[in-house]
Amino acid sequence: MSHFVACLDVWAPAVQDVVRRTAPSELDLHFAKTYDWDEQIAMVEQAEFLLPGWAEVTQAMLARAGKLKMIQKWGIGVDRIDLQAVRKMGIPLAITAGSNAGPVAELAIALMLAVYRRLPYVNQAMREGKWTKAEMRESCFQIAGKTVGVIGFGAIGRMLARRLRGFDTNVVYFDARRADDATEKELNVTYMALNELLTSSDIVSLHAPFTPQTFKMINAESIASMRDGAVLINTARGELVDEQALYQALVRGKLRGAGLDAFDPEPPLPGNPLLSLDQVVVTPHAGGGVFDNIETVARHSLGNIIRHLRGEALRPADIVVATV
Repeated sequence: MSHFVACLDVWAPAVQDVVRRTAPSELDLHFAKTYDWDEQIAMVEQAEFLLPGWAEVTQAMLARAGKLKMIQKWGIGVDRIDLQAVRKMGIPLAITAGSNAGPVAELAIALMLAVYRRLPYVNQAMREGKWTKAEMRESCFQIAGKTVGVIGFGAIGRMLARRLRGFDTNVVYFDARRADDATEKELNVTYMALNELLTSSDIVSLHAPFTPQTFKMINAESIASMRDGAVLINTARGELVDEQALYQALVRGKLRGAGLDAFDPEPPLPGNPLLSLDQVVVTPHAGGGVFDNIETVARHSLGNIIRHLRGEALRPADIVVATV
């Protein structure tokens, strides 16, 4: 017997091929061609399992999901899923905790380097025939010796700390739940209260989920408390940052630059002023989007579906809404 799995995101054919090859034979995968409401609903109505990544899962969709047994998130962020409706309807919901941690941590470091070394600017300048060597020497910096403040110390935040060890940085972190002593010692990190982290860090890297408590946590007030010349990195969610306050801090020179993989809304509106600044490096919310990690996430997510079918326990870190 095969089970209908609705993959609600629009993926390139090569990505679909990897997921198909990874899928257990019990699963019948169907891939969305568009995010069009009618197409999404047609899939949802037939699905026993939903596999959303970026795609929204709304109360109206769930009301039409008469065969649904479980929602398995491709990735970890569940802010585009109506959790209240999921809980009210008693639908199990799981994530793939940790499966994207490596690629996202790598992109965070890439953004730090790109901002400090002004890579987009100098790349374009050279293509226009300019030799900017002297200019770069007076305006570029290394990350060695800098204090990196990590806000959110889940799987991605911890992987970032691990990756940064080879860059000779001082890593401090804030999380609502402090890590145990063994983890802090292993990763050579120091816990700080949020305000202390902001005032102490040369680079602030966001890895917290989007919740009512984290909404616009980086705002005019928190930016004012940051070091002059600090850099902001956001590979989490755009809603964590007040983009207008960030823009003002950048044009005033309060902050040296920003590396942004997340925006509010997404994609950013064409007139978003952050896109006009040379000191801002942007990517299209693609932290986990590397080809050689697709199989890892597919095995994790589809494996959770199989475990649910067999009545086996999922890892506690993956469970958002438990099976009733």
